[in-house]
Amino acid sequence: MTNKLIKTTGLIIAISMLTACGAADRLSKIGQAPALTGIESPTQKVGYRKVVMPMPQVNKRKRYSASLWSQGSGTFYGDNRAADVGDIVTIDINISDKAKIDNKTTRGRTSSEDFGIDAFGGIMKKISATHPKVNPASLVGFGNSSASAGNGSVNRKEDLQLKIAAVIIQKLPNGNLVVEGRQEVRVNFEVRELIIAGIVRPEDIRSNNTIDSSRIAEARISYGGRGQISDVQQPRYGQQVLDVLLPF
Repeated sequence: MTNKLIKTTGLIIAISMLTACGAADRLSKIGQAPALTGIESPTQKVGYRKVVMPMPQVNKRKRYSASLWSQGSGTFYGDNRAADVGDIVTIDINISDKAKIDNKTTRGRTSSEDFGIDAFGGIMKKISATHPKVNPASLVGFGNSSASAGNGSVNRKEDLQLKIAAVIIQKLPNGNLVVEGRQEVRVNFEVRELIIAGIVRPEDIRSNNTIDSSRIAEARISYGGRGQISDVQQPRYGQQVLDVLLPF
């Protein structure tokens, strides 16, 4: 018990010292402008990893003697539109969707059946004699009644306008291009993340090397965030587990 108390006390003292150091550093900078980070080589930073991306094949276009024209150029001045693996294309995301659906269903059914037995070998006569309240004419009867009603509605509106640069990661046999792009922006302790992927036709890419998101087939667009604000907006793990397990 004594050792645990000593360890706990030491931990509290260490945390207090670290907090005091941080507070002292902040107090020393009161009235001063925040210092800018010095310029340094990114390759020397801790955790640096070399980026490996799909690279286009070297295409040496044939030039003819005494001519400025090169074989394969889209125009006299060249075609700068993305067309090969590793090229970059800018995607204009412009989504403005609105949907409103109302459904109402009502159903009802009622049925009844009566069966009467008269003679049946004299047995009905004996039953009537011993049980005067029994009526053989309506000895057996069935009745059924059911009703159901349902209402449902959907009212959705989405509006998203963004731009993102994507990289061509694959060229399909029919000439179509597979693109994928990711963008992250961090403000304080919140990261905004945008991801897009899909398949585009080379002829849909404009001369300024941009394309609308509506031209992307099998489009996968994700726009969200992660950080302190997003974490607060989510239910706690215990509540999510109870929502899954509880049947009520």
